[in-house]
Amino acid sequence: MVMNIYDFKVHDAKGEEVPMTEYQGKVLLIVNTATGCGFTPQYEGLQKLYDRYNDRGFVILDFPCNQFGHQAPGTEEEIQEFCTLKYKTTFPLFAKIEVNGKNADPLFDFLKKQKGGFLGKDIKWNFTKFLISRDGNLVERYAPATKPEKIESDILKLL
Repeated sequence: MVMNIYDFKVHDAKGEEVPMTEYQGKVLLIVNTATGCGFTPQYEGLQKLYDRYNDRGFVILDFPCNQFGHQAPGTEEEIQEFCTLKYKTTFPLFAKIEVNGKNADPLFDFLKKQKGGFLGKDIKWNFTKFLISRDGNLVERYAPATKPEKIESDILKLL
């Protein structure tokens, strides 16, 4: 029986399996992203949060998703290069996933069941964010338009 996110395994950008237990005891922000989205500039704010709080146990997990308007084209390597060069991201990038439908990643299915969005359980667009406490429980779900700096106070409460 699935109790929290630590019961899942995901794949990194190189296709290697990563148990979520690797992030046990950390405050996590799990985000489905895209490199060609109107919200893509949020990478800058995400990186600022990561730089500010990573040494206190905060980690951003970046899951590219090409499911909305095909806004995450390219390979994981190309996405990594884009994010690193344009936004200087250093937080972990994972394999491209789907977040809705029959091929949805099990981790995202779990997160959606825990906390629905404004229009129901499905994720409506890229840059939906899930804040996870150190004990692996979902604390909050944020809409794509919610800028990273707007959730900083919620992150601080968990650190």
